[in-house]
Amino acid sequence: MRGYGRRGRRRGPRWISYVPPVNSYAPIGGPYIKSVVLTYSELEALRLVDVEGLTQEEAAARMGISRKTLWNDLKSGRKKIVEAILHGWNIEIRGENYYIRQD
Repeated sequence: MRGYGRRGRRRGPRWISYVPPVNSYAPIGGPYIKSVVLTYSELEALRLVDVEGLTQEEAAARMGISRKTLWNDLKSGRKKIVEAILHGWNIEIRGENYYIRQD
């Protein structure tokens, strides 16, 4: 099964409207033991739902993905951010397949 990762189907491109000016955050002081990788689609899902106040259905439509996929990105992104804060880990923002939406 060529083109498929270890988790099943290959991820299709997402539409995002915002690319942050920095791609990593680190706590001040302390040993930098680990980093979590937050994808652009996870960040966009968090931005649309938690900052812009869109419903999951509206956010999914804007990103060109299903509501379930958006929910998975929200859940994964929130978990990564909370773990990084609790454990003092770095947060790196990296991309996968995405298109920039010019709103």
